[in-house]
Amino acid sequence: MKKLFVITAAVLAVLNVGTAVATPTAQEILAASDAIRNPAHPFSLTTTLTEYRSGKQSDKNTLIVYSKADSDSGQFGSLIRFVAPARDANKLMLKTGNDLWFYDPASNASIRISPQQRLLGQAANGDVVTFNLAKDYRATLVGEEDVTGGDQQKRHCYKLALAKIRADVTYDHIEAWIDVSSNRPVKARFYSESNRLLKTAYYRRYQMQLGAERPTETVIIDGLDPNWVTLLDFSDWKERDVPNAWLQRDYLPRFKPE
Repeated sequence: MKKLFVITAAVLAVLNVGTAVATPTAQEILAASDAIRNPAHPFSLTTTLTEYRSGKQSDKNTLIVYSKADSDSGQFGSLIRFVAPARDANKLMLKTGNDLWFYDPASNASIRISPQQRLLGQAANGDVVTFNLAKDYRATLVGEEDVTGGDQQKRHCYKLALAKIRADVTYDHIEAWIDVSSNRPVKARFYSESNRLLKTAYYRRYQMQLGAERPTETVIIDGLDPNWVTLLDFSDWKERDVPNAWLQRDYLPRFKPE
């Protein structure tokens, strides 16, 4: 009987190992969240940035973003065309690797710019290009928490601590909350190298876009002044060809809007 008990226990242990669901690693959770934000194939969308001060609109920009993942690195290259206001129409911004270039057709010159530089309100240049956090940050699973999202609903989330693995990224380190049940990004806090909170972002208004439920709005709140809010609205999602030539700095003077 004792031998039979030992054999039975061993068989049950093997069965339990075979049926157990493996807990995803922090890096896998982050990569799954990236896939929610970003289509896997080349695409374009319109990004409208609206800045609010104490509830009143103070500025607005409209951009068209063309993005394509690099087949080797998995990181995105992006070409951004300024649409509005009229004074900025047809200016371009290019992200290739982690380099960022700004092109002004009036001067026919392209200059290198910082991803940390503000574009409008609390939105930095690096916030409007497509990016995969899992390629630039090392994630650590801090734990699980219930947090209130941008839709004012409670979500049970993984809390991740992201430490940069490249010197030229937009933020030194990030705290991210990812929905446990869906891998949807819910909330993120972005910090400087001195550990100063720069901004808090909420991802909301999920809609079916290009084959998946994706956030179509990001609300960014200033780290010091909660009355300074920038809204990023993403619309007109399209799967489309993004030629490699568009993602070359030398091509910027020849780019023609469609």
